[in-house]
Amino acid sequence: LGPRDMQGAVCCYTKALKLTDSHADKAVLYRNRSACYLKLEEYSKAEADASKALDTDQGDVKARFRRAQAFQKLGRFDQAFLDAQRCAQLEPKNKAFQDLLRQLGAQIQQKVSAQLNSTDARVQQMFSLLLDPSTKECDRQKAAQNLVVLSREEAGAEQIFRNDGVKLIQKLLQSKLEDVVLSALRTLVGLCTGHQSRTMAIVNELGMEQLCVVMGSGASSVSLAACHLLQVMFEALTEGMKREIRGKDEAILPEPSKELRSMLRHLLEMMPASNVSGPGRDSAINLLVKQVPRKSLKNPDNSLTLWVVDQGLKKILEVAGTVPEISEGPPLTDNSHMSCSVLLSKLYDDLKSDKERENFNKLCEEYVQQHFSRPGLDGKLRAIQTVSVLLQGPSDVGNRTLEMSGMMDAVISLCASEDVTHQQVAVEALIHAAGKAKRASFITANGVSLLKDLYKKSENDRIRVRALVGLCKLGSAGGTDFSMKQFAEGSTLKLAKQCRKWLCNETLPPTSRRWSVEGLAYLTFDADVKEDLVEDKNALLAMFDLAKSEDKTVLFAVGSTLVNCTNSYDVEKPDPQMVELAKYAKQHVPEEHPKDAPSYVEKRLVKLLEAGVVSALVCMVKQESPALTEACRECIARVFLALVERQEDRGTVVAQGGGKALIPLASDNTDAGKIKAAQALAKITITSNPEIAFPGERIYEVVRPLTSLLRLECTLLQNFEALMALTNLAGINDRLRQKIIKEKAVPKIEGYMFEEHDLVRASATECMCNLVLNTEVQKLYLATGNDRLKLLVLYSGEDDGRLRKAAAGTLAMLTAEHPELCARIPGTTTHWLEIVQALLLSEIPDLRHRGVVIVQNMIQAEKSLAEKLIESEALEILSVLAKGGDGMPDAVSKIAQNCLDKAMEYGIIRNREEKEKSSGTEP
Repeated sequence: LGPRDMQGAVCCYTKALKLTDSHADKAVLYRNRSACYLKLEEYSKAEADASKALDTDQGDVKARFRRAQAFQKLGRFDQAFLDAQRCAQLEPKNKAFQDLLRQLGAQIQQKVSAQLNSTDARVQQMFSLLLDPSTKECDRQKAAQNLVVLSREEAGAEQIFRNDGVKLIQKLLQSKLEDVVLSALRTLVGLCTGHQSRTMAIVNELGMEQLCVVMGSGASSVSLAACHLLQVMFEALTEGMKREIRGKDEAILPEPSKELRSMLRHLLEMMPASNVSGPGRDSAINLLVKQVPRKSLKNPDNSLTLWVVDQGLKKILEVAGTVPEISEGPPLTDNSHMSCSVLLSKLYDDLKSDKERENFNKLCEEYVQQHFSRPGLDGKLRAIQTVSVLLQGPSDVGNRTLEMSGMMDAVISLCASEDVTHQQVAVEALIHAAGKAKRASFITANGVSLLKDLYKKSENDRIRVRALVGLCKLGSAGGTDFSMKQFAEGSTLKLAKQCRKWLCNETLPPTSRRWSVEGLAYLTFDADVKEDLVEDKNALLAMFDLAKSEDKTVLFAVGSTLVNCTNSYDVEKPDPQMVELAKYAKQHVPEEHPKDAPSYVEKRLVKLLEAGVVSALVCMVKQESPALTEACRECIARVFLALVERQEDRGTVVAQGGGKALIPLASDNTDAGKIKAAQALAKITITSNPEIAFPGERIYEVVRPLTSLLRLECTLLQNFEALMALTNLAGINDRLRQKIIKEKAVPKIEGYMFEEHDLVRASATECMCNLVLNTEVQKLYLATGNDRLKLLVLYSGEDDGRLRKAAAGTLAMLTAEHPELCARIPGTTTHWLEIVQALLLSEIPDLRHRGVVIVQNMIQAEKSLAEKLIESEALEILSVLAKGGDGMPDAVSKIAQNCLDKAMEYGIIRNREEKEKSSGTEP
C-alpha cells in the first residue's frame, strides 16, 4: 500500500476510535493505527498509539513489537530492547523478534562506544589544556571547571580515572592558583563519591600526605574543600565495609581498613604539627569527630576508637594543652579547644568497658603529670589548660586529673598571678571545675571569695568577665527554683547588667565577650534577668552577632540563654499531694518565679522575634563545627518550638529560613531534640502552605520527622499535630503520598484511627481520607479479611461531625474509584442503610454531599444495591434533594437526580410505582 492508502487507513481508524466505547476495540484500533504510522515514518505517533494499546492489554505482543520498532527508529535503543526482550519471552520462536533483539544489541554497543570515545577525547583535551604552560588563564580555568562537571557523571569519572587522571590531579594540587587547586579537589570528590574501589586506589596513589598538606594550608576555602573531599573518601570506604553481603565484589574488593587507618594516622599527625594552619587543624578534628566513634551503639565494633586512643590520644592532648600566648605549640583558632573537648568526649563515650576507660584515664593522667611536674610555669599552665579541656569534654576524666596532687592549689595560686595570661588560664579552669557537681561544693567554699576579689579588684576586664562567669555558675545552682537563691536579692541582676555591658563592649576581644554570654546562660535561670535581657535590644543584637561569628564556642551559651529566656526547658509539674506532704515534712518545695508565667514568656518571645532571633538560629544550625554539639542542637530545636507556638508567629519564622533550618535538627540531634524539631515542623506544616514553607525537594524531607511523632512515647498533642501535618502533605501530590507510605506511616495512622481521643481519631481518619487517593492505599481497602471498610461505614454514622466528614469522604472516594467495594457495604453492618440515610438527611452540607455521592456510587455499581436503596426511605429523601430549593447546593440536587435517573433506567422506580398502584386497587 502507498502512503496515500496509509493516510486513508489512519483517517478510518481515527473515526472508528470516536465511535466505540469498548476498551478492547480501542486497543485493536490503536495497535493498527500504530502500524500505519510506522509505514508513514511518523515514529512518535506510532509509539504513542502502541503504548495506548498496551495500557489496555500488557500482553498484546503485536502492539509491543510495534512500539519496539518505533523506539528503535527514535534512537531510544534501551527502551526498544526491553520491549523486544518481552516479545521474545512471550513468543520465543518468532524470528522477527530475535532479529530485532540482535540489531538492537549491536546498536546499543555502538552508542556506548561512541559516547566513551567522545568522553575520552574531552578528557584528553582538558588535560592537555591544563598541563600546557602556554594555555591562557581563562581557558585553564574553564578546562578545570569542565573537569569537575565531567567527574560528576559515572562515565566521565571512569574516563578521568582510566586516563591517568589521578597523576594529573596530583600536579594540579601543587598549583599556586587557588581556583585550580579547588577544581582538582572537586574533581576528586566526583571520582570518590560512593565508589569504594576507586577511592582506595586514589588514597594509595595520591597519598594522604599531600591531601593533609592542602587541608592544613592557610586558604580557608581550599582547606574546607579538602576537608569535604576527605569526608567523601571516608564515607566511600566505610560504606563499603558496612555492606554485609558484598556478593561479587567480595573477590574484587579488598578490605579498606588499611586505607582508613592510613587516613586517620595522617589526621592525627596533623594535630601537633606546627606547619598546619588553625582552620586546617579544626577541619582534621572535625573529621575525627565524624568518622571515628560508632554512629550507633548497637554496632559492637569500636576498634577504630581504640586504635585512635592508642595511637593518637596524646597528640590530641597536645592541642588541648596549648596556651597560644605562651607556649611553642601548634597554631590554634578560637574553636580549637572546644573542638578538642568534643572529640575527647566522643572517644570516651565510645568506649565499652571499664578497662578501656581506665586506659583512657591513665593516658590523660600521664600526659598531665608529665607537664605538671616539669620545672617552670609553662608546664603547669599546659597541664591546667589540658584539665580545662577535659572538664569541658569527658568530665569524669577531667575530675580525676583535677584531683591530682597539687593541681587545685596551683589553679588557686595562679588565679592571683600578676600575669594576665596565667590568671586567665587558671580562672577558666576554676570555672569549668565549678560546673562539675563533685567539685562545686569545694569551690563554693574556697573559690567564691577568690572570684569576688578578682571581679572587684582586677584591673583587666578579660579577668573580671571570667571571674563573673564563675560567680554566675556558682550562683545558679538553684536553677529555675525561685526560692533557692545563692546570692543576696538583686545581686544576680547586677551581675547580669555587667554581663550585658561587656557583651556590648566592642573594644573587648570576642573571646571575652563570649564569656559574658556564658554568664548570661547561668543568670537567665532568674526570670528578672530574662526580662532585663529581652528589653536590652543592643545586648540581644550583640549576642546574635556573636552567634553568627567565626567563634563557634559561643553556640551552646547562646542556645542555653535563649532556652532560658523562652522557658523552653522541660519542667515537671510536682504532684499537688506530694507538695502538701513535703510542706508537712518541712522539706524544700520548688517555687516558680511570677515572671515565668505564660503571659511574660509570650511577651519575651515577641521581643526576641523582633530582634532577629530566627536569623541567628538559622546561622547557628549552618555551622560545620564540632562545637555544634547534639546538646547545642537540642537547645536550638527547643527555642524554635517555642517560637512557633503562636500561630501568628509561624509566618515570620518560615520567612527567615526557620523551616529549612529545622529539617537537619530533626534528624541530627538528641532524642528529645529530634522530637522538639519534628513538633515545630508539624506546627509549621499545619498552618503554612507546605509548598512555600519547604520549597522544592525539601518538602519530601519533612515526612520522616513527622512520622517519628507517631509513637506511643510521644504525647497525644504531638501525635495529633503530626497527623494534621501529614494530612496537609498527603493532599498535595501522589509523590508525597508515596513518601508517607515508604516511611511506613500508614499502619501507624490506621492505629490512631482507633484512638479514644476524638480529635486524634478524627485527624487520623482525615489523613487516611487524603491517602486513599493513592492506589497502594486503595489496595488495602480492596483486600478482604479485614475491617477497614467496616470502620469507615461505622464512623460515617458517629456523632463527631469531623470524624463523620472524614470517614464519609474516604468512603465516597473509594466507592467512586472501586465500584466493587459498594457491594461489600451491606455486609459491614446491619445499620448501613440508617447510616447512609442519616448522611442524606444531615443539616451539614458537606455530609449531605458525601452521602449523595456514596448513594450514587452504590446505585451505579449494581442493580441489586439500587433496589435495596430505592425500597427504603432513601427514595423519598433523594426526591426531596433532587427538587433543590431552600439553599440546597446545585451539586447535591444534580447528583440526587442522577440517582433517580439511574433507578428509572434500571426500571426500579417505575416497577415500584406500578406495584403500589396494583396493591392500591386490590379489595
